[in-house]
Amino acid sequence: MSAFESQYGESAPVRVIAPGRINLIGEHIDYLGGKVMPIAINRHLTVEAAPSNSGVVEIMPEGMDFTAPALIDLKSLERRTKPSESWMNYVIGVLSVYRDAGIQIPAFKATISSDLPTGAGLSSSAALETAIALVVEALSGVEQDVVDRALLCQRAEHEFAGVPCGIMDQLAVGAGKKGHALLLNCADLSTRQIPLPPELAIVTTDTRVKHALGDGEYKRRREDCDEILRRLDLNSFDELRKAGLETRIGELDEKLSRRARHAVSEFERVDQFAGALQSSDREALARLMRASHDSLRLDYEVSCPELDYLVASAYDLPEEFGVVGSRMTGGGFGGSTVTFVARDSAGAFCERQKKSFEEKFGRSPDSFITSAVDGAGVHAL
Repeated sequence: MSAFESQYGESAPVRVIAPGRINLIGEHIDYLGGKVMPIAINRHLTVEAAPSNSGVVEIMPEGMDFTAPALIDLKSLERRTKPSESWMNYVIGVLSVYRDAGIQIPAFKATISSDLPTGAGLSSSAALETAIALVVEALSGVEQDVVDRALLCQRAEHEFAGVPCGIMDQLAVGAGKKGHALLLNCADLSTRQIPLPPELAIVTTDTRVKHALGDGEYKRRREDCDEILRRLDLNSFDELRKAGLETRIGELDEKLSRRARHAVSEFERVDQFAGALQSSDREALARLMRASHDSLRLDYEVSCPELDYLVASAYDLPEEFGVVGSRMTGGGFGGSTVTFVARDSAGAFCERQKKSFEEKFGRSPDSFITSAVDGAGVHAL
């Protein structure tokens, strides 16, 4: 029996399944107009919904100890300020931006279930936004292009969740393709699907250190980057990359120099990484992933001890564990790592990493083999 049937005693006519995402490389440069390379992953959020005559949207999330559905009055789509209701802003935001786009929002009742952890750097927020957007489209009969939908969801996160995110998460959740990484140019929103080497597996390890990107640090990194462009009188970091960072870095203070060094070097790593994936160049993948993590740790300062330990310990493992490369993924301040390993060694690597982490920190991470899957969609019941 589905969550909706358990709650409402009937079948839902709409079921939306939205995956999470990991980013293989290109961290904190989506909002700077850089290229990124995410994949949609086989951890999902599911929303089942049915139209209602109540005039409100009611949503029952599983696993949050709710005794009754949360209610959203369609006549008053205002941001919630109570911490216990902060998750609702992702829903309210989508409803609001779709209404502003001229789409009549239908009243509906829905349930949310998920095996996608929150605060793990796997874009549970973008999955929720995209799922709600697809419910609205399915019930209203108005369908958005995948890019337009992602832009609306991004706007919702900016205005209602208070997170000035780039476009990567929403597009990765919506435009992912099974067996492929999405090479996304965030400057012009062009995309290219890059096949993943079949002989390699991807392991995601959630530290269970929960990040909250709306708490200020993420915003401060964006403000640092805005200040860099202001001081250098440039329009984009791509201009700085083309001009050569070394020619302008002396005009910045020490902190801003480090922020700029991360951005420019990460811009360059993404194209190199795409080439390494296509040629299955394991040495290049290892070097680029380690350089990306070190840059995020030292220059952008968004890592944490648990992430650093997982990455360092992965590179230190003996050859039989099949490690190719490892780095943190997502916004940081907690969250997860992503590791390429030889496919026949992936299970042993997961177990070794769990044991090592438990010995170091006294708690267990969630380490699992990750597949690249298709993006969010409406599925037949």
